[in-house]
Amino acid sequence: MEYLASDELEGRATGSEGIEKAAVFIENYFKKNNIKPYFETYRDTFKLGDIIGYNVVGMIEGNDPKLKDEFIILGGHYDHIGEGKEVNGDKIANGANDDASGTIAAMEFGKHFANSKTNKRSILITLYAAEEMGLKGSAHLAKRLKDNGLNAYTMINFEMIGVPRSEDKTMAYMSGYNRSNFAPTLNKYAGEEVVGFFPKAKEFNLFFRSDNFPFYKEFNMPAHAISTFDFTNFEYYHHVDDEADKMDYNHMASFINKMIPGLEGMMNAPTKEVTLSDE
Repeated sequence: MEYLASDELEGRATGSEGIEKAAVFIENYFKKNNIKPYFETYRDTFKLGDIIGYNVVGMIEGNDPKLKDEFIILGGHYDHIGEGKEVNGDKIANGANDDASGTIAAMEFGKHFANSKTNKRSILITLYAAEEMGLKGSAHLAKRLKDNGLNAYTMINFEMIGVPRSEDKTMAYMSGYNRSNFAPTLNKYAGEEVVGFFPKAKEFNLFFRSDNFPFYKEFNMPAHAISTFDFTNFEYYHHVDDEADKMDYNHMASFINKMIPGLEGMMNAPTKEVTLSDE
């Protein structure tokens, strides 16, 4: 977190030197933790006008001869807005919560499963650029994977998980809660209600505003964003003070640890339990 949200990365705007450093950092993390490239390299390259962007994509193969052909996609966007409104001489919008936190969660899940090898289905760890430009990176990757014939089962996008919600609320919430049975299935395997319903998610159209949406659109499969930011618990959205020292690392570790058995249960179920429903 301290590196991804450091001033050295200059707010990780797509096409910048800063986001290039972030991409290299993520690639090195994948290599070190035995997360293999899904394509020829870790990078999925796309162009937006004169800007070249990169999604970073790693894979952990499943351990079941049949189920490994089905993929669960985990992701988050590693880009941010670059500079924000200046405060006390600081212009760099570091993007710690948005979305270095979600990026790190996806990386940590990758590290865990690459090490434990407890996943029967295969996993893609997908980190996107150009989210801040309108979900462009995830849209490019979702289309490419669809065109390649990927047998995708479900997708989870981690968006702003760096700060806890108040104690009377569920730890996290899911966008598009009623569009599938993902949340109750996840909670069943987690052994507690980790992911709950957030009424404002629908009001704010969060399902359509995060990197899960292109995957839903391309694959017509359960694809959701999970967040612990509920618009009351963090005042530095797209602000230069969205910095590493504002993050709650005990909360992040607790969230990741509670999610692991939930994800593992779905990865290893004999059938595709999670299905779309009419909202």
